[in-house]
Amino acid sequence: MNEPLISVIVPVYNVEKYLPDCLDSIKNQTYTNLEILLIDDGSTDSSVTICEDYAKKDSRTKVYHKENGGLSDARNYGIERASGQYFTFIDSDDYIIKDYVSYLLELAQKNEVKIAIGSHTVCYESGKNSYKGLGEDKKITISSKEALEHILLDDGIDLSAWAKLYSAELFKEIRYPKGLAFEDTATTYKLIFLSNKIAYGGKSIYNYRIRSNSITTSGSFKKKMQLISNTQKMCDDITSKYPELETAAERRLVWAYFSTLNQLLKCPDRKEYKKEENEIVHFLKSRSKQIKSSAVYSKRDKLASFTLKFGISFYKFAWDFYSKLNK
Repeated sequence: MNEPLISVIVPVYNVEKYLPDCLDSIKNQTYTNLEILLIDDGSTDSSVTICEDYAKKDSRTKVYHKENGGLSDARNYGIERASGQYFTFIDSDDYIIKDYVSYLLELAQKNEVKIAIGSHTVCYESGKNSYKGLGEDKKITISSKEALEHILLDDGIDLSAWAKLYSAELFKEIRYPKGLAFEDTATTYKLIFLSNKIAYGGKSIYNYRIRSNSITTSGSFKKKMQLISNTQKMCDDITSKYPELETAAERRLVWAYFSTLNQLLKCPDRKEYKKEENEIVHFLKSRSKQIKSSAVYSKRDKLASFTLKFGISFYKFAWDFYSKLNK
């Protein structure tokens, strides 16, 4: 295996508590031919100092400071300054295993693909961990259509930018949408479109933290609504290219509606979004028969649809109970 330069792009914004773990995990990679781009997106805590200290200790590390523009803008900033043959993205509150890069690079080179995908572990604040993948020993090469089907069905392959290695050439034209929440939903499938085949490995190489004040668990509900519009656009584009994935795409859209409803039910200003809540509930109830009868929907989907029949209050009670059991 030759040793190409790998660009590790890390957007950083006010994560002083978690940043050392993240940077240590990158610095200690078994694969060493790295350039580590730390994109400080206008941090106001000690994240700035932490980044600068790491750069002093490791010549592979470059720190860039910019005005706050959001996760997409920070990733794009890194993409435009990266010089590696391959790119990978790490969120600065997460951390990776020691052979993260070598594992993905071996998948990419051995299978001659533009995208290699690994699996991940969800790490909850309670200390509970949950593996997400197709099996730790699994290594497969699949078509881009098959990869998209796995994503749509939430079947072992994740839509997130991280836990993936990309050929740099994929980003000649594609960028993450600035100012848009759930930017991975709007971008990852487009990168997969540009790849004839995908290499997948089931080993958990990435640790994804669920924390109460993260981007995905905080912020305004108006931004959270973008999950639905982004998912609708993704599903439309995928089914335009692969009409046979329509059922899987419909399942992903239903998931986006349920996910958005669950976020709304936790909002302190929920009353201000009664119209949006009614529209979401109406959509989900209109799909209740297909959710009940179709095998593509998970037991969780079916249970959620069933409880929604008894009203939003009962649904909220059931969802809160389910969430506590799984965290």
